[in-house]
Amino acid sequence: MKTKKFYVTTPIYYPNDIPHVGHAYTTIVADVISRFYRLNGYDVFFLTGTDEHGKKIQEAAEKAGKKPKEFVDELIPKFKDAWKKLNINYDRFIRTTDKDHEKIVQEVLQKVYDKGDIYFGKYEGLYCVACERYYTEKELENGNCPIHKRPAILLKEDSYFFRLSKYQKKLLELYKKNPEFIFPESRRNEVISRVKEGLRDFSISRTSFDWGIKLPFDKKHVCYVWFDALLNYYSATKENGYWPADAHLMAKDIVWFHAVYWPAMLMSAGIKFPKRLLVHGYWTFDKEKISKSRGKIINVDELVSLTKNSDSVRYFLLRDIVFGEDGDFSEKALIDRHNGELVNKLGNLISRVSGLIEKYGLEKCENLLAKKMNIKKFNELIKNYEFDKALNEVFSFIDRCNEYVQHKKIWETKNKKVLYELADSIKIIAILLYPFIPESCEKIAKQFNFKINFKELKTPLKISKIQKGEHLFSPVEYKKEDKQKRDKGLQKGDKENLQKNVNNEKINKQVLIHKIMEGIAEVDFSDWQKIDLRVAQIKEVEEIPNADKLWKLKLDVGELGERTICAGIKQFYKKEELINKKIIYFTNLKPRILKGVESQGMLLAATNSDHTKVILISPIDNNAENGMKIS
Repeated sequence: MKTKKFYVTTPIYYPNDIPHVGHAYTTIVADVISRFYRLNGYDVFFLTGTDEHGKKIQEAAEKAGKKPKEFVDELIPKFKDAWKKLNINYDRFIRTTDKDHEKIVQEVLQKVYDKGDIYFGKYEGLYCVACERYYTEKELENGNCPIHKRPAILLKEDSYFFRLSKYQKKLLELYKKNPEFIFPESRRNEVISRVKEGLRDFSISRTSFDWGIKLPFDKKHVCYVWFDALLNYYSATKENGYWPADAHLMAKDIVWFHAVYWPAMLMSAGIKFPKRLLVHGYWTFDKEKISKSRGKIINVDELVSLTKNSDSVRYFLLRDIVFGEDGDFSEKALIDRHNGELVNKLGNLISRVSGLIEKYGLEKCENLLAKKMNIKKFNELIKNYEFDKALNEVFSFIDRCNEYVQHKKIWETKNKKVLYELADSIKIIAILLYPFIPESCEKIAKQFNFKINFKELKTPLKISKIQKGEHLFSPVEYKKEDKQKRDKGLQKGDKENLQKNVNNEKINKQVLIHKIMEGIAEVDFSDWQKIDLRVAQIKEVEEIPNADKLWKLKLDVGELGERTICAGIKQFYKKEELINKKIIYFTNLKPRILKGVESQGMLLAATNSDHTKVILISPIDNNAENGMKIS
């Protein structure tokens, strides 16, 4: 029999930023789908990649003082490394600068032009560089892009246009005849409603920049990035027979391009259109929109570092929300899922059962416990992209298995048949969970001696020597006070580049300070507002009876008057070193009695990890007046 094929794609990502939780979610979903269909015996092709042309990339390269190709070549490893850390098993990483892709884009452009669906004209409109698209005034929000919240700029240029208006009726027919084409239904209804309002031809070329694929019929123009980018799904598979795609994955902000532009382009070129578009919502971060400039971002390295386990990230992102809806990422939610479900439920089951088997052994028998796991329902849920419900089915079964251990009291009965039922059930659990948490399931398979494929679900587990081994997952402690200690999007390389710019006097020093504060702030803005830090000057230094470490300091805090504090810096600073020294004073702390002295606040100091060195934090500028507020 001929093996069935299944083709799944992510969108291709702009490489001008480091992959964050939003990129991770889309790519993990694609990987889960890919692994699921491979287990079912399909010949799967999984495509991801990067969208490297356009004005946005050219401008970013120019700011970095590099040529566009050089610029993107240096960024691509960040994406590949991120996907490696998340255990993403793609078949091809396509780049729109790949020669085979550029060749096919030009072939399609020529075919559509020869058909009469591309014509020359002049365009004037409001353009968002970040989106690489034009907007009508109605679509803008107070003149700003509705997605990036930046002002749209007025562009005027000669351009070639694609006759999108010609395909309005055909697109509506497509949606009617193929109701599964756009998933979920809410997104389908939105698209249909907008298409019914009418379609405008869209510009497919640019002359205001030259970083792109040249039009084959007019070399003065480069191809509009969206006409170029969408064709990656076809160009990657034109020669290997996987087209059309079974599942296109994307976030809701780009559904219009994929549900309207893309099928119309394919109709014009005489190419089959994909079978299904899978549209998911946005991820927010602690209830706020992901934004690098606002410090609301968490990249892949940070995601994995929170539990030091990529499977935890994969599990959380698919378990925590309904596919198609918006989700909110928080460190606490991730750690709660990790500890509550992966450590305490799955990990505990593996540890207890393997330990009991090591002690008492196995005796083969019919696995009645396995009937509690509805594998058919699990498969249907995955095929309908209800990942959260599918995972719930498996973890309900894990709960039953843990209850079975308690109910049967194996440590008293030493029942080898019950242990066999549990071991065989663990095999089922690991095979079903493999698309979601592959690394952990591979460890289970090795420990219990079985292969991961769906055929094994119906094959009884072989009797073998099973040892307890290490715990599958390690508990993670959630510390609220450490929550903001991550670098929020301002990476080491960004800081180095900013410093170079300062050295070259290309940007204002205050801009640098602002950006660094955005990137590495360790408190929420609301928390920062509660802190009252002032410039203060030490006027007197006194001994405190029976205090080996404390100095009593009298401070001049300008408009706040005099204050007294106790500071544990005696072994690091002599009296004469402190007199008239300016410091940073923390004013609004509740007074404390130390060695009989009321201390009215604290000073700021830096210390090494073993507290053998302490340095007072002082204003850099000696002209700072006493009482000035640090802000």
